[in-house]
Amino acid sequence: MTDSWQNRTLADSFGTAASAYEQGRPEYPDEAIAWLIGDAARVVDVGAGTGKLTRVLVRLGRDVVAVEPDAGMRTLFEAAVPGVKVLNGSGERIPLPDASCDAITLGQAWHWVDPIAGSLEAGRMLADGGVLGLVWNTKDQSVDWVRRLAEITGDAVGEIMANSPEPPPYGPPFTSAEARVWTWLRQMTPGDIVAMVASRSATITAPDAERAAVLASVQHLLTTHPDLAGRDVIDVPYVTVAWRVTR
Repeated sequence: MTDSWQNRTLADSFGTAASAYEQGRPEYPDEAIAWLIGDAARVVDVGAGTGKLTRVLVRLGRDVVAVEPDAGMRTLFEAAVPGVKVLNGSGERIPLPDASCDAITLGQAWHWVDPIAGSLEAGRMLADGGVLGLVWNTKDQSVDWVRRLAEITGDAVGEIMANSPEPPPYGPPFTSAEARVWTWLRQMTPGDIVAMVASRSATITAPDAERAAVLASVQHLLTTHPDLAGRDVIDVPYVTVAWRVTR
């Protein structure tokens, strides 16, 4: 697979589907993020999107600044996470001073970052003892209907990285990485599930006919699978994979 950070068409597509992203994408388990950042007081959330991870950091009582390159996503972020500053920047270019935070987090985002340039920038930003925290929510394909959903959509580029037996790629000044995994359920409506699929980069950038066919197939699954048909609320199983990367 071509390194996903090099595919700027996919990486830069999310702003056109920001509302679907906000509706369809989950937050992260509080316990996963608490483990990911440890006792870090000052956190920079990079690739913050509409603030799914940022909201957890705020709940945990941390001092948070967000960084997001897409103007459309920043607009929804400001409405969803009032009181948290969101800056225009990226994993390779964080507009903050050296050694100004204790943790840098990237939720569903490291696969869009050049791992060498991103590691150097994180190393510049982090105070001594700081952590680079990488986290992904992925589909739990041990469940039949989720596996069938994955057959329709394919695996997202982030899921491919998250589900690899190897750590995510990183470079100096970091030297080690430790992982933990959480399984959990999120209650979603059928409309939320369709929005989640619509917010994926592969769906956003697909030709109109292909995108319509994917979304129609998802609708068909939701109305015909015996575990889903006729249900207004569905328990959607997720697997959260988190990596603590340190010097």
